[in-house]
Amino acid sequence: MSKKWQEFYDEGVPLHLEYPEKTIYEFFEEAVTASPNRPATFFFGKKTTYGQLGKQVEEFASALASLGVSNGDRVALILPNLPGYAVAHFAAMKLGAILVPTNPLYVERELKLQLNDSSVETVVCLDLLHPRLSSVIPETSVKRVIYMGIQDFLPFPLKIGYRIKNRGKAPIEPGENIYFYRELLKKRLPVTQTHSTTPDDIAILLYTGGTTGISKGAVLTHRNLVANVLQTGRWMGVSGESRETILSVLPFFHSYGMTTSLHLGILSRATLILLPRFDLADVVKRIKKHRPTIFCGVPSMYNSVTRFPGIVSEDINSIRLCVSGGAALPEDVQIRFEKMTGGRLVEGYGLSETSPVAIVNPLYGKRKLGSIGIPISDTEARIVDPDTRTELETGEVGELALRGPQVMREYWNMPEETDQVFANGWFLTGDLATQDGDGFVSIVDRAKDIIISAGMNIYPREIEEVLMTHPSISEVAVLGVPSRVREEVVKAFIVILEDAELSKMDVVEFCIGKLAKHKIPKQFEFRSELPKSSIGKILKRVLMDEEREKADAKLHRQSPS
Repeated sequence: MSKKWQEFYDEGVPLHLEYPEKTIYEFFEEAVTASPNRPATFFFGKKTTYGQLGKQVEEFASALASLGVSNGDRVALILPNLPGYAVAHFAAMKLGAILVPTNPLYVERELKLQLNDSSVETVVCLDLLHPRLSSVIPETSVKRVIYMGIQDFLPFPLKIGYRIKNRGKAPIEPGENIYFYRELLKKRLPVTQTHSTTPDDIAILLYTGGTTGISKGAVLTHRNLVANVLQTGRWMGVSGESRETILSVLPFFHSYGMTTSLHLGILSRATLILLPRFDLADVVKRIKKHRPTIFCGVPSMYNSVTRFPGIVSEDINSIRLCVSGGAALPEDVQIRFEKMTGGRLVEGYGLSETSPVAIVNPLYGKRKLGSIGIPISDTEARIVDPDTRTELETGEVGELALRGPQVMREYWNMPEETDQVFANGWFLTGDLATQDGDGFVSIVDRAKDIIISAGMNIYPREIEEVLMTHPSISEVAVLGVPSRVREEVVKAFIVILEDAELSKMDVVEFCIGKLAKHKIPKQFEFRSELPKSSIGKILKRVLMDEEREKADAKLHRQSPS
């Protein structure tokens, strides 16, 4: 297809960019050198400047090196959005280590799988997660654990209150190969020389269910990450002189938060307002107090903010740039948010395998409701036949394929899976889509039944495998059903064995400890049988059609006559 979409780029957004032969860590060094006195982070009232952050990174890198961390070693970060996340992120990069961001919500089984697959030897972890992590360490390759606490980064009054609140909790007992962040920084070790990492070296193993539902590590190089943050920065029109303040509520362990907040912040020398989780009251409080200019999130976040009790335009009108991802952006949410803020909110699309930003609607020019937008600079998109992988005609439904400098190199130690998602240099996303005559892309369906709930990717196959280990369950199908609050919620359709008894609470209790909380089904339907094809395959599409009919009927009943 022609690249007609390039006609719709905003003024100042180039078709092609120059990508320097640098690493993400070098961008960080430049920010520290150029803007040492500019605030880098605010965390519950405590300010850290770029100069202070740079010093902490140097100290922690020296500490990691003294413990044996070196070039190519895998370092897992099991942390929420703390100032210490940024410190550990760039300290590991300084040494040439490979980061393995890990979801703090993971239960033991999930932690063990990811740590073992990536052969992690060093873990930087939130101290509150010690019981969970310590139980799996003996079954992994982990050699050392460094614990950070939320209290390590709080201002003095809040630090005292936090300690009082948590004084009843059992402390982490010192032991062999257990270290504490604050104690390591106190050692004042000599500054370690920055490793001569190249742009083509691996920066991050970002785990994703990808297009097959099997946990895989997307290998992202520094070149991938540098390209994507530069692409994103130019699309949004931000630079080191634009003095941005970014509301950082998207988790840094997720590719979306990593690029549009942490890396974009470093590129533009912005101030990051760090929030460990999305607590609506606290989010609104921080917006009022710190007046962020950029807020990248998922649709449910924007919807919640505009519906917060008593909120008025003056509370949130500092926000001028927003990119929504993770799920379809409802038109009413977009219109309401833009009206209240006076800013721009557009829908985009990305994947862990694309670092992640690949397609976005123009912020100021033509945009199409219901579309995820057009390919960003140096990025191409086309729709191909899922079987033959040949390009389809305009408007036809097929698999979305992408090509650009931000696309991952491969899946970690999975050559067959890598071959399955690449065809003649194009990355096959697994999402079914259409592309119109102007080049705007619309997602038709999420292939492989991926569920998007509150911006998190949930893979039904994993949940089904856990449920099928229950002795009373004979068949199960898991899918995402529409929800006004969380885009989709996880619903399990269950067939139990004859003469067995099983309740919703029985299933929930069975899942605890085997699945992260956000993966545990919220809705259940017990059936005598599930719809199947002639070869015995469960027909999830039939189940989904039934759910949509129920939703439509409910909406019809609620509509005024």
